[in-house]
Amino acid sequence: MEIQQTPQNALSHSTVTAIINAPIEKVDIADWLLNLPDAEYQRCSTKHIGAGITSTYEGEPMSINVETIGDALMVQHYVATIHRPDYCRMLSVSDSITKGGRTKVQVLWELKATRIDDETCLYTNEIHATATPEMFEYIKEHGVNLADAAAARQAASDEHNHEETPNFAKSIENKALTGKYNQPF
Repeated sequence: MEIQQTPQNALSHSTVTAIINAPIEKVDIADWLLNLPDAEYQRCSTKHIGAGITSTYEGEPMSINVETIGDALMVQHYVATIHRPDYCRMLSVSDSITKGGRTKVQVLWELKATRIDDETCLYTNEIHATATPEMFEYIKEHGVNLADAAAARQAASDEHNHEETPNFAKSIENKALTGKYNQPF
């Protein structure tokens, strides 16, 4: 069950945009994301370790992403709750592994394409991280203040998002224009 983000459980919220130089009619974020090769995912950020595509027991598409956010190794189990050419809503209860141990963080990842004109669109990469009950227990056990944890996560998430978003946009653009991954950025 999805946890709604509130000021009491918010860890981070980062939104970054980039231009896709392709007509909106050719852009298909769902196809791009749900067929994304591991190597293409890795080249979009120095913090990306690996990615793969699978499904839930119910047959919903999933993207499994492994990356570092700040000092945490994140294993993300993104379920595609909405997957359209112009919008994907990916929800994960992610494993967060640090030197202090392991906990869970809910991450909502939204990928959007919005038409600007006949030849370009705006790509928006939006990420919300929300503390889970396991995370609240973890910070209590480790004597961590939620505000401090949130400040660190916000800084790390923003840094990560600013690196990956322009590369995601270029990869989506390449896929829209050539039908291929592994094209020059």
